Amino acid sequence: MQYKFVPPPKRKPLIWPNGKRLVVQVTLNLEYWDMVKEGSDPYYAGGPPALPDAMPGNILDVPNYSWREYGQRSGIWRLFDTFDEVGVPSSCTLNAKLCLERREIVDAVKERGWELVCHNYEQGDLLTNYQSDPVAEEALIDSALKVYQEAVGKKSPGWLSSSLRSTPNTPEIIAKKGMKFICDYMNDEQPYIMDTRYGPIVAIPYSIEVNDFGFFLRRNFTTTQTLEMLKEQFDQLYEESKVTGKLMSVGLHPHVSGHPFRIRAIRDFLKYVKTFDDVWWASREEIADWYLENHKTHIPNSNT
Repeated sequence: MQYKFVPPPKRKPLIWPNGKRLVVQVTLNLEYWDMVKEGSDPYYAGGPPALPDAMPGNILDVPNYSWREYGQRSGIWRLFDTFDEVGVPSSCTLNAKLCLERREIVDAVKERGWELVCHNYEQGDLLTNYQSDPVAEEALIDSALKVYQEAVGKKSPGWLSSSLRSTPNTPEIIAKKGMKFICDYMNDEQPYIMDTRYGPIVAIPYSIEVNDFGFFLRRNFTTTQTLEMLKEQFDQLYEESKVTGKLMSVGLHPHVSGHPFRIRAIRDFLKYVKTFDDVWWASREEIADWYLENHKTHIPNSNT
């Protein structure tokens, strides 16, 4: 896998289709955590814990497990209602094991016609555990894709690794499997091409800065501060998109953003953005399909 460093002054203007200026992509991460693991190593579940002391994986950590499960039992349903109220879609990512253990959530997304992107098998089984064993990494990805396809009814168009912890082999593997994009890289505000032995894929940037782990948990923003931050991010990117198209990524987790005292920030931000007619609420697959066809008008010296 390789990708070029092309600074913005060396790029052509990115012209989104149909007169759109800015892509806004609000991700609902639909994740699943095993209650206990086989080994005694500390269980890394991805993201900040409710209580900081890491327990051995084979010991039930009730506070952290049940805090995360709140997102499945309560938070996601409040977020679904909020997106429905405003009338905008989410691009959802999906741990495959959620299909087996919490199928009602998957079915609710399918009923809405929203995008589902495979997000590993189980949230705590990081691909980086297999960096020195690409055969085992590919087997784990295969197991996730198999369950995903059986539950969703089609192949996953792309991939987001648990905690964004992919390896140098991951883009090669997902290209080999016929996927079009990867979302693990946070290094841009525009898509770009990654070259692999199996052909090009699109890197569609994600964000850990504009992410509820960041603004609600790590920075301890209030609901009002979060709303103002989200609007500030949008306003600046929208202004810059007069010259070249940009992408605003917002990452949400139901066990964080789905609480009653936080939902106003999400609802009011979605309502604010919806007042702009030239915003594209694109799925990742729509972006990847369009960019694969048009990337040379953006970065002409691409090898692909």
